[in-house]
Formats: sequence, C-alpha cells, structure tokens
Amino acid sequence: MSAEHNLPRIPVVIIGAGPVGVTAALLLARHGVRSVILERHQDIYPLPRALVVDDEVRRILQAAGVGEAFAAIARPGKGLRLLDARHRVMAEFRRLEQGLHGYPQTSMFEQPALERLLRDALAGRPECELRSGVEVTGIGPDTEGPVRVTYRAHDGEHHLWADAVLGCDGANSLTREAISAVWEDLRFDERWTVIDVRTTADVRCWEGVDQVCDPDRPATFMRVGEDRYRWEFRLKDEHEPVGKLVAPWLPPSYDGDFEIIRERVYTFRARIADRWRSGRVFLLGDAAHLMPPFIGQGLCSGLRDAYNLSWKLARTLQQGADERLLDTYESERKPHARHVIRLAVAMGWAMTGGQDGAAALRRRLLAVACRIPGLTEAAGRDLSPALTPGLLVGRRTRRGSRLVGSPCPQPWIDADGRRARLDEALGDTFTILTAAEPSPSLKALAHGLGVRAVPVAELRDDGTLAAWLRRGRADAVLLRPDRVVMDVVPAGGRDFIGTAGWAPLLCTTRQVRRAGRIRRPAGECHAMTERYADRS
Repeated sequence: MSAEHNLPRIPVVIIGAGPVGVTAALLLARHGVRSVILERHQDIYPLPRALVVDDEVRRILQAAGVGEAFAAIARPGKGLRLLDARHRVMAEFRRLEQGLHGYPQTSMFEQPALERLLRDALAGRPECELRSGVEVTGIGPDTEGPVRVTYRAHDGEHHLWADAVLGCDGANSLTREAISAVWEDLRFDERWTVIDVRTTADVRCWEGVDQVCDPDRPATFMRVGEDRYRWEFRLKDEHEPVGKLVAPWLPPSYDGDFEIIRERVYTFRARIADRWRSGRVFLLGDAAHLMPPFIGQGLCSGLRDAYNLSWKLARTLQQGADERLLDTYESERKPHARHVIRLAVAMGWAMTGGQDGAAALRRRLLAVACRIPGLTEAAGRDLSPALTPGLLVGRRTRRGSRLVGSPCPQPWIDADGRRARLDEALGDTFTILTAAEPSPSLKALAHGLGVRAVPVAELRDDGTLAAWLRRGRADAVLLRPDRVVMDVVPAGGRDFIGTAGWAPLLCTTRQVRRAGRIRRPAGECHAMTERYADRS
C-alpha cells in the first residue's frame, strides 16, 4: 500500500475555528461524528464583530450544547428604530421577548464571549480536536470519496484524508478557491467605519438598534453591554474624528471616560458563491455568502449552514444514506441565503437612503410607508423565510400545508416532571408529531425510519403545538433533525403527501441490512417507499 493511503483518515476536517466552524463540530459531535478543526490563529480574535442573533440561532446554539451558557452572556434586544437626520423616531420595529423558537427574537452579545464558550464546549467533546496555529495549504481532489488536506504547522507539513471537508474559512476562503467557486456580486458595496466603545457616560439609547436614515450621514447605533456601545457610520472622510461622529449620542460637552476598543473601516458587500459544494468539499458561512449588516443576519446565516449540513453529513457518513442527501445542502441554503442578502441590501438602501439623486425621495417614501397600519408589525416578524420546495421539502399543494419547509415551534414541555424545551425531549433525529394517537400507517412509517411518533398531548406543553397543527391544517408533521417540517399529513388525510420523493434519500445501509436479515429483498426502507408511493 502506498504512503498516500497510510495517511490519517478523519471523518470530517473543518477549516476555520470561528463560530461557524466550531458550531459545526459540536453539532456533528452530537451525532457521534469525529472532526478535526484546523485554525491558523492560536486563539480567538479578541475584538467584537458580530453582535446580534435571532431566536432561531439561539435554538441552534441550544442544539450545539451551549444554550444555557449563551443565555448568561446575552441580552434581549427590543428591535429596530428608524430615526431621521435629527434623531426623531420615524418607525419602531419591535421584537418579541419570546419568539417561535422559545427565545427572544433578538439577542445582543459580544462575539469573543460566544467564541470562548464554544471553544470551552469543544474541549469537553472527545469527538472534536482543535489544531491551532496551522495553515491549510492544499485541498483536493474535490471528487467523490476521501479528500486530501495539507497543512503546515511549526514542525513541518502534514496531510490528512477526510471523508468530508467543511470550508468555514471566511471571505478570503482557500476552500472556495480549491473548488473553483467564484463570487456573484449582488450589487452592494459601501465603506463604513465601525467603532466599539466602553464608557460610563449617560448615552442616549434604547435596548435595541437605532438606524439613522440620513442620506448625508447614515449611521447605526446599539448598546452591546452594560458599558459597551457600537457605532457604524458610512464614510465621507476617513479622517473624521470619533468625538465628532458620536457627539449626538453623548451628554453635551462630555469629557469623561471614553475608551475606544476598536475603530476599523470595513467595506460592506453583498455576494454569494456560485457553487457551495464539489464532491465532499463544502462551503459554509462567509466562505459562501457575504451580506451587509443592516438586518443582523451575517453570523445567523452561517450557523444555519452548519445546522442544515451537519445532520445530513452524519446520516450519510454513519448510516450510508443516499449521497443525494448532501445535494440538498446547497439547494436549500443557497436560495435562503440569497433571499436574506437581498433583504439586507433592500433594508440598507431604504434606511441609509443611498448616495444618488433619488435618496431624498426614498427617504420620504420610507417615512410614508412607516405610517401604514400593520407594516411595522409585519416587518418585525421572523427574517428567516421557509425553505423552498425540494427533495426534503414537500411542495405546498391543495392537499398540503403551509407548515412545510418552516420550523416547528419550541415550547416548554413537562418531561417526566421536569420542565424542558421541546428539542431536549425529541433528541437529535427525526420525529413525527401527531394531533391524535398515530394511525397504524404512521406507526409503520416511524418504524421504517427508526423514529418516534409522538402525540402532542403526551408532551404536555401549553397548547402551542396543538394550536400550531390546527392553524397549519395538519394532522401530523414529520420533523427533520433541524426541526424543519419535511412533510405533513393534511387534516383528514391518511398519510404524508410526498413520501415517495424523500424516503429513498433517507434509506440507510443499516436499514437495508436489517431488512435483509428478515428476508425482505427490496429492503425495509424501500418497501416502505413503495407502499406509500401509491397513496401519495
């Protein structure tokens, strides 16, 4: 055997130990998948960057095992206010203290604190290994099968074989270059200065984000911690003094403590990679998409990437599921990310007014729109749209339900006398939730998939789940491990609508072997597919 084939074999190699890479490793570990993270820096980046996550991402952090730890470093945010050039409130977009996923719809935090708790969690998982201070120099071949990863450490060059490689290596991604992916420009490019400050001054603010809709000087402001604040200003002159920029928020003639933690110029861009996968090499986070920060979805989108891919990769690597299951990562996440980027761009242009001759007109139209009844409430809802129909998301038909492709709510439940969140009780796999006792056909399907069929009454929540099923006109839903509704049994129906489409992707070698032992030539999972195809 050649020396090449004697290289260490790792199920998953993750390039980059930022929040997306480490979260991916923790999620894979929950499924029992080993990973090695290669990171060029020795420690976390100490200065704040991302500041906001939504309730869906809080749920992802819960799945990664750091939900309670994150709660200790996060503060609920009230939402977004639009201010005019004189800082008068034009509109207020309130966010709920508890959203669909069981957490505040907006949470404020400091990224270094999040990265530290993620690293601490990683250290407690034997399935994960972090190799810091190393530089990845080569990835390939990008074909089906093992991928060779080359990296340089203090003691020389090393090589690994990986069953899959996750490129979480940021906007200047080597992984993106290795799979010959290129950026698609979504037409937003502005230079802003970002200023993080520590002060005990009585700063004028509310517990949310302020966006100054001034075409001459658009700005974003938020309180991050007890004495921490962030300002962002679109640049006119790179040498403008900080004191002049932030003066409208401070007491007149303030000369007390004012520590600038960071002052840096960034170019806010809107881009998306033309391809997110080649063979077993995948792009996640900023390696796959960049967006302006106006709706606070940059980090959120990266963590959604990790949540979407991790369970599919685990099922493929560990249980031999159909390779086409991995195709659904890009087909689901890319349209979703594109939608969020376009929303961020639209919000950016609307709020900042742009820099062209129509800026004043846009601002006046925005002011009028903000007075339309119900608009601010609608705009304050979840920013994450339902997944588009595909192999793992059924189409919405007359027999179907609007629940398909959207996440299940997460209420508190009574789990054997203990108060718990829904996902803690359901575990990390598929679940069938039913409005009543499961029918024999649903029990057969659950058995074929190796999952539980659970009546919502048994979960003893506050009625949220039963009401959700009624509103969605569904008697049962099939939840994926990432808590997205994959299929429904319509109210009054007998079976799931699209079983024949998604069941073959979830068939695993383990199920086929089990079926073979009981002399079913087609395999238990395939037989299940055929049985439901006639009814769908």
